[in-house]
Amino acid sequence: MEPKDYIVAKIEGEYATLKNIIDGGELFIAMALLPEGVDLGSRLHFENFEYSLI
Repeated sequence: MEPKDYIVAKIEGEYATLKNIIDGGELFIAMALLPEGVDLGSRLHFENFEYSLI
């Protein structure tokens, strides 16, 4: 998988909606898979099956 950058667009309980910065596509993902400290508007980098805060 190629690296991608996202912004946290919405948080609903245990899940977050991520918006791809490049193409605007959305991804619905469990908060448990995201790094600690993620909040609404956080920017994330996805690479090697791991998310990190930018």
